Amino acid sequence: MPNRVLGVSPSATQREIRTAYKRESLKSHPDRVPADSPERPARTRRFQEISDAYYTLSDESRRRQYDATRRAEAEVEEDEMPIGGEGGFSWSTFGFGAEDREQRASEQFGSVFEEMLREEGLSSEDGEDGRHTYTRPTSRFWSILGGISGGALGFIVANAPGAFAGAVTGHRLGAVRDAKGKSVYEVFLDLSQNDRARLLSELAAKVLETTMGR
Repeated sequence: MPNRVLGVSPSATQREIRTAYKRESLKSHPDRVPADSPERPARTRRFQEISDAYYTLSDESRRRQYDATRRAEAEVEEDEMPIGGEGGFSWSTFGFGAEDREQRASEQFGSVFEEMLREEGLSSEDGEDGRHTYTRPTSRFWSILGGISGGALGFIVANAPGAFAGAVTGHRLGAVRDAKGKSVYEVFLDLSQNDRARLLSELAAKVLETTMGR
């Protein structure tokens, strides 16, 4: 059930659902482990389940349809229940199947990812170019990314002392980087898998800290 996937009650508010999605998607995002990690397939499946649950519960009409469907299913015999997602629920009821889940998961996460970075002051809104409204990285975003990259390189070259020096240098160099005309999520996808994993881990720590503090 979507509520169980996100860890929220059936009566959860939209704000609670969105907060739960942020928390669970960051915890389970495949990019938080190496590409060849044995955990990655399970993380991908979990991330898509979380995306499916959020897709259903984040829209009032889909949420009402889901509740009505579950009530109807509860009235029939178990062997007559449709076979599909978690708990026998058929995700195709909402007009999507496995073939477009990955794309939708990426789009949903990208939207929330942009929002989280704006909340942390790592991105800003640009005006519309006639087609899109870009949320572009700020110098602080590039500073953090530069520090991460420089620190990693410094550690490889000279262990701990090099990591510190590399982080300082990378922080300064990263601050001058610009990606005007590109969304933060587009920039994020252009990063190496290691840099994406580090940024996700840092963002996850902030989101979890905020959640636990409530």
